[in-house]
Amino acid sequence: MDVQHWFAPAVARLRTANPYAVDSALAALVLFAVSLQWLFPDEGGDPLSWQGWLLGAGTAVPLVWRRRAPFATAWVVSAATPAMAVYHAPPPDVMYGGLVALYTVAARCLPWQRRLMLAGWLIGVSVVMQHKEHALPFEYAFHLLSLLCAYGFGSLARVQRAYTAALEDRARRLERERAADTARATAQERARIARDMHDILAHAVSLMVVQAEAGPVVVRSDPERAEAAFDAIAGAGRDAMGQLRRILGVLKDEQRDGSSGHRPQPGVAALPGLLRQVTESTGLRVELRTSGVPRPLPPDTEVAVYRVVQEALTNTVKHARASTATVELDWTGDELVLTVTDDGRGPAGEVGGHGLIGLRERAAACGGTAETGRGPDGGFRVVVRLPVATDRQAALG
Repeated sequence: MDVQHWFAPAVARLRTANPYAVDSALAALVLFAVSLQWLFPDEGGDPLSWQGWLLGAGTAVPLVWRRRAPFATAWVVSAATPAMAVYHAPPPDVMYGGLVALYTVAARCLPWQRRLMLAGWLIGVSVVMQHKEHALPFEYAFHLLSLLCAYGFGSLARVQRAYTAALEDRARRLERERAADTARATAQERARIARDMHDILAHAVSLMVVQAEAGPVVVRSDPERAEAAFDAIAGAGRDAMGQLRRILGVLKDEQRDGSSGHRPQPGVAALPGLLRQVTESTGLRVELRTSGVPRPLPPDTEVAVYRVVQEALTNTVKHARASTATVELDWTGDELVLTVTDDGRGPAGEVGGHGLIGLRERAAACGGTAETGRGPDGGFRVVVRLPVATDRQAALG
């Protein structure tokens, strides 16, 4: 275990070291190995000469450039090694430089360069040993297997480097995709919050404006009605502040497990209270009709139903000059059809204010559609179709 702890940091430092310094040290090590025959001249009967040592140096020194020009370096070493063997003063005991060069070619060169160099070394070593060395059979096996092992280790290094590069590229792509998803989710959440804030403020301000305009008219003739109008203004303001506080809590990263003290956003169940508030605050008579069997809705769709009705009634109060409005919930097998109609004067021109645009975006975000325009009997109509949750979605929700 201690050896492993020492070896791993050493390998990591070696990989991050200056490659030219590492290659120079490797070339010096190979040159030292080649020079061992001069350091121990009595170990064999082969003659020694400075010309032979220079040829041996020719198999080591070019390794300094093995990463910058691997194929050219391999050619130089490939020429110096058989020349040293043919000169025979002394012949190479082990092809140290050739093994390093073949490893480098296998790890860094193109496929045709790798194949050519491997075949050249195998054939060249066999021919030189046959005609010059008169080697024994085990020497053939030693030298040829050494070449194949060096080539195999180089191939493994190439595969490992490609695998590492692929993993790093994948990690970069995943990081970019994660950043893009985060930015997209943030933009969608901000758009949703903007729609909610528009719906809340537009609804509350419309009710407050209607009551504020009616208050001065009846303040002297009917004080109780004027007091009720001011109470309605205060109630609309308090309700708007409460809903805004719940929405802005999302921006503060508050927990949503109930510990924050805020109630969940309103949904279908809150529609009667909304309609009652509109009727009491503006005098607009609003009727709620339901047909079919209610089905579970996803949480976002629940909020969308409430906000669509809120926005539609806000437009009715602000623009339609209507006396009655109808909200219909038609539950079918796989969708909820929400229809809001009024008996007002209908659209005067282009139908496309910010509220209606947000209404369509809200429906689209829930996988539904929205249509707005003149009703069949006059007035204004909003029709929104929203998907109903499946039983599996309801169970998971």
